Amino acid sequence: MNYRNLTEDEILRLKSQSCLADDWGKVTVAEEFTTEFVHHTRFSGEVRLGVFHSEFTLPGGIRKHSGLRHVTLHNVTVGSNCCIENIQNYIANYEIGQDTFIENVDIILVDGVSKFGNGVEVSVLNETGGREVLINDKLSAHQAYILALYRHRPELIARMKEITDFYSNKHASSVGTIGSHVMILNTGSIKNVRIGDYCRICGTCRLSNGSINSNEMAPVHIGHGVICDDFIISSGSHVDDGAMLSRCFIGQACKLGHNYSASDSLFFSNCQGENGEACAIFAGPFTVTHHKSTLLIAGMFSFMNAGSGSNQSNHMYKLGPIHQGTLERGAKTTSDSYILWPARVGAFSLVMGRHVNHSDTSNLPFSYLIEQNNTTYLVPGVNLRSVGTIRDAQKWPKRDGRTDTNKLDYINYNLLSPYTVQKMFKGRETLKNLRHASGELSDIYSFHSAKIRNSALVKGIRFYEIAIHKFLGNSVIKRLEGISFRSNEEIRTRLKPDTGIGSGEWVDISGLIAPKSEIDALIDGIESGTVNRLKYINAEFAKMHGNYYTYEWTWAYEKLEEFYGINPENITADDIIRIVEKWKEAVVGLDRMVYEDAKKEFSLASMTGFGADGSRLEKELDFEQVRGDFESNPFVTAVLKHIEVKTALGDELIQRMRAVQ
Repeated sequence: MNYRNLTEDEILRLKSQSCLADDWGKVTVAEEFTTEFVHHTRFSGEVRLGVFHSEFTLPGGIRKHSGLRHVTLHNVTVGSNCCIENIQNYIANYEIGQDTFIENVDIILVDGVSKFGNGVEVSVLNETGGREVLINDKLSAHQAYILALYRHRPELIARMKEITDFYSNKHASSVGTIGSHVMILNTGSIKNVRIGDYCRICGTCRLSNGSINSNEMAPVHIGHGVICDDFIISSGSHVDDGAMLSRCFIGQACKLGHNYSASDSLFFSNCQGENGEACAIFAGPFTVTHHKSTLLIAGMFSFMNAGSGSNQSNHMYKLGPIHQGTLERGAKTTSDSYILWPARVGAFSLVMGRHVNHSDTSNLPFSYLIEQNNTTYLVPGVNLRSVGTIRDAQKWPKRDGRTDTNKLDYINYNLLSPYTVQKMFKGRETLKNLRHASGELSDIYSFHSAKIRNSALVKGIRFYEIAIHKFLGNSVIKRLEGISFRSNEEIRTRLKPDTGIGSGEWVDISGLIAPKSEIDALIDGIESGTVNRLKYINAEFAKMHGNYYTYEWTWAYEKLEEFYGINPENITADDIIRIVEKWKEAVVGLDRMVYEDAKKEFSLASMTGFGADGSRLEKELDFEQVRGDFESNPFVTAVLKHIEVKTALGDELIQRMRAVQ
């Protein structure tokens, strides 16, 4: 925009409208500027003004014309069609976009050179330090995971800090920005904060040293009573109702409110926090905590739901809060559960009761950890048949609230993946070894300070085998989908992996499931300096995520021999038929278990409290009106449909295999 000096006539008119300036020569305006809508304004330093042509229609139907009223501006650029009024102190060192509405604010300023939250050190997992993550606008859960946990590679950590410092210094400035179409109402102090387009800040108490990365596709809302210091809030997030954040990164589409308080914590995509408290936590995607009495401390979580009164301890009153723990993806805690760190809980496990024995169940996923008489009892694999687990897996993709086209986190929602299935292979082996070592007739087996009952161990082996059949069968069917084969040779050619990447161990780096070899290659690239920008690191994660199914097949192909004893290079149509038959058995068997589990929700015991004053018939009718009947429940019909569809899919492939000569 071209700016010009004010005319003598304009200066006189502004003075007559109670305007003042330290130096009118430093006030420049857009070509079509008129003085009509500027009243009781004081100008200091370099000030540039756009035009004031349009009106704002506010809730309730009141209309306000754009313009300046009762405000002091110092070194400020005001875009066209903004309305700024009733600023108790002043606005200093800001560039304000167009169509922005600012009213009843105490003070907005940038003091000195600010990095706007970039480069703030968050002492995650270990409150006393040692795992600090430097937050920045482009921080992904995967970057943060490597920075926090790969401390055994000091060169890597030094390089990553350099990369973040470069980004932070590049974005440092003594002038802040407030984007276009922003609304700031009834707010206290805003100091050293960069505010993106379409942001809404209403009734907020204090914002200090941070970035609010709002945009048109994914606006950010900061609401009443919120206090944020040393923070970054990503696009699409909602922080409201007295939330208090100190040294925190808030990822995309997060919701924090109802007096939630957090310090030195990282929250990545789609996290929700209400009522409770967080300290030094690494909350990977979809970490949810809703209850007043819940404290999450010094833990790493993802796809996690914390029950009311969930609590952890990160010190044993000796050397202070130096302990940490991990609940792998999909783990849940029940009401009043407690874990004494250090501990590690396997993926998709349920924690019930108080656990003080530092268990490590990472190689026994889908388990229950239950406390009885101060002892941790482990029920391996049982969560595979739980209706809750299946429901969770279906709801996460539907609850992804990110509307920004530029997504920071790459999230893999798969329940069964090389990551969880490799653990089932290890878990199955562990359980078999336990039975062999302690004898098949033992009542109780001991595993890492936890106890496993005989019946639970036997069922655990069976659950893991069913899940492995399901995963490997899925992979084979997907690989052979839609192709007519004439010979075994054609089948073998199709089954050969497209790449060598994917064999060996897999890792879950906070939502992204990838071969460890690829993560190691990226780390080597960072250490050597070939990957030296945040955007290049994120591009590598995007590549791994995009190639997931290609890499997954390489892993599954190698496991065919280990599990079925079939060398894939000599595989025949008959072998494929046997694998698919096993797969059908596993899928239908698992769905039947889930179906039976769901049935419990419709038992007579579940009807307690329904039909308050009536007979059993009225109780059943009341229950049906509120909860529906079992057979027409959407989840139940989906399970039955799944059985039907998967059976047909298996039969279709068997048919094609039988045609091979």
